[in-house]
Amino acid sequence: MNNKKITSNLASYLVLTIVSSIVLFPFFWMVSTSLKTESEVFLFPPQWIPAAWEWINYIRVFTEMPFHLYFFNSMYIAVLVTAGTCFLSALAGYAFARLYFPFKNAIFLFLLSGMMIPTEVTAIPLFNWMSNLGFIDTHIPLILPPMLGSGGMFGVFLVRQFLITVPIELDEAAKMDGCSPWRTFRSIMLPIATPALATVSIFTFMNSWNEFFEPLIYLNTKELFTLPIGLSMLTTDAGVDWPLLLAASTIATVPILVVFFLAQNKFIEGIANTGLK
Repeated sequence: MNNKKITSNLASYLVLTIVSSIVLFPFFWMVSTSLKTESEVFLFPPQWIPAAWEWINYIRVFTEMPFHLYFFNSMYIAVLVTAGTCFLSALAGYAFARLYFPFKNAIFLFLLSGMMIPTEVTAIPLFNWMSNLGFIDTHIPLILPPMLGSGGMFGVFLVRQFLITVPIELDEAAKMDGCSPWRTFRSIMLPIATPALATVSIFTFMNSWNEFFEPLIYLNTKELFTLPIGLSMLTTDAGVDWPLLLAASTIATVPILVVFFLAQNKFIEGIANTGLK
C-alpha cells in the first residue's frame, strides 16, 4: 500500500514538474534573451544561457526611452483602479449578498449582464462620452470606467458569491448586539471577505497593468503613455531590438509577480471558497 502511494506521489510530482517547466519556459527564455547580445538571439541551435550577461540592456531601457514615466503611469493607474474596484466591490457585494431591498436579484442580473458586452462594442460611445467631458489625453478614462464597468462588476459578483456562503447567524448576532449594517460590514463581513478581495485585487491589477487598447485610443501625449504602449514603441519598421524589448518586458513583469506572491494564499482560498456553501 505504501509503495503504491509513493509511486502515485512520484507520478504526480513528475507531471507537475513537466507542466511547470512548460509554463515557466517562456519566462526563462525572456530573461535569458534580455541578457544576450543581439547576435546571440538568432543563433541556431539556440544558446540557452548567454555567454556573457549583458546587464547593459537593462540600463538601456531607462536611457533610450522614458521607461520610468511609463512605469510610474502604469503603476499609479493600476493601484488606483485596484483600490477603487476592491472598495466598490466590497460595498456592492455586501449589499447584494446580505441586505434586502426591492428587485435586488433583478438589479444584480441586469448589472451582471453587462459583463457579456465586449469592450469593442462600448469603445466608441465611451470615447464620445469622455471626449464631451474633456477627458481625452488624460488618465481618467483609464481609471473610472474600469472601476464602474465589467471589471468592477466581476469584483461585485465574486464578493457577493463569497459572502452568501457566510452563515446568516453572524448578521443576526451583530444586529442583536446593536450593530448597524455599516458596522456589521466593516467589523465582520469585510475581514471575512479578505480572500475574495485578494482575488479581485490580483485580477484587477493584472488587467489594468496589461491594458493596451484603452490607453491606445485615449492617450496622445508621450509622457502619459503606459507600459504596454511604451513596449509597443520598441517595435518599428526598422526592426526589433529583442534584448532591449525583453529586458523592458522582464521589468514590466515584476510588479505582477510581486502582487501575486503577496496575495497568493488568500487568492487560492478565495478561488476555492467562492460560491461554495
